[in-house]
Amino acid sequence: MVQNRSIMEGKTAKSRGFAMRRGSFVILALVVCLFVTPALAPAQEAALKKPWFDSAGVPIHYIVTGKADGEPVVLIHGFTGSIERQWPRVIDALKKDYKVIAMDCRGHGSSGKPHDPKKYGIEMVNDVARLLDHLKIDKAHLAGYSMGASLALAFTVHHPERVRSLTMGGHGVPDPNRSKLLGELAESLDMGKGIGPLIIALAPQNKPSPTPEQIKLIDTAVLAVNDAKALACVIRSFNGNKDMLLSDKQIQEIRVPTAAFIGADDPLRPGVDQFKKLLPKTRVVVIDGADHITAFMRPEFVNGVHQFLNENRQPPKE
Repeated sequence: MVQNRSIMEGKTAKSRGFAMRRGSFVILALVVCLFVTPALAPAQEAALKKPWFDSAGVPIHYIVTGKADGEPVVLIHGFTGSIERQWPRVIDALKKDYKVIAMDCRGHGSSGKPHDPKKYGIEMVNDVARLLDHLKIDKAHLAGYSMGASLALAFTVHHPERVRSLTMGGHGVPDPNRSKLLGELAESLDMGKGIGPLIIALAPQNKPSPTPEQIKLIDTAVLAVNDAKALACVIRSFNGNKDMLLSDKQIQEIRVPTAAFIGADDPLRPGVDQFKKLLPKTRVVVIDGADHITAFMRPEFVNGVHQFLNENRQPPKE
C-alpha cells in the first residue's frame, strides 16, 4: 500500500501524507454523498410515502415515472440506499423511453422496516413480484446495484418468465466465503456501531484505507437515515439463506440478456468475472477509476444501462 512505502525526504513525506489524506477524503466524501444526499431528514423519511402497496403485511414505497406506454424497467437499490440516493441519474436517462419503476426495498428508505430476519431474504425478492402484480405488469427489465443486483439475480432465477433482461451493477456471483463478514456486520449494526466492517471490505485495495475517524463519520451519516436493527435483519437474512444462495446451474439456466457493470477498483469484481464464466454472453463493462461506491454515478454506468436496454427492447408489434 502507498502508506507503507519508504519516503526519503521529510518534505516529500509531508507532501505524500497530504496526498494520501486527500485521497481518503475523496473516498469519504463520495460515501457520505451516497448515504446522505439527497436523503430526507430522518423525521421525514420515517413517514410512509405515497405511493405504496401492501406486500404481505409490509408497506413498500415505490415510484412510477417516464413513458406511460414504454417497456417497464424496475430499479432495485443497494444496501442502506433508497430510490433518491441511488437512482436519480439513471431515472433521468431512462424516463424518456421507458416506464421507470423504482422501489425502496423493505428495511430501507420509506418502506416498512420489520425487526425480524424472516421478513427479509426471499421476501425481498417476492416484493418485486408483488410490485409487478400490483401494477399489473407481466414482464419487466430488471436493473439492480450491489444488494439490488443480488435481488434482481435471484428474481431472474425464481421468476424467469417475468424478466425481459437483467442488468447488475457492482455485483456478480455472491462470494461463498462472505459468512464471517456478514456476521460481523450484523453484530456491528445491532450494537449501534454502524457498517464499519462493510466499509473496510469495500475499500479499494489500491487506495488508502479509511481511518477509524472517517469510518465513524460515515457510520454517523448512515445511521442518521437508516434503521440499524432493520439493516441487521437484512444482513442476517442473506447469511446462509438457501433461497438466496444460487447454484452455478441455476445461473447458467438464465436465458434473458444479461449485463454487468463494475468499477475497476471494486473488490467485488471477481464475482462479475465468475458470472461471465457461467454466462459467457453477458456484457461486462469495467469502469476505469471507479470503485463500489462511485461506479453507479459514472456516465459509463448510466449510459451503458440505457444502451443495453435499447438493444434489448421488444420488437414493435405489427
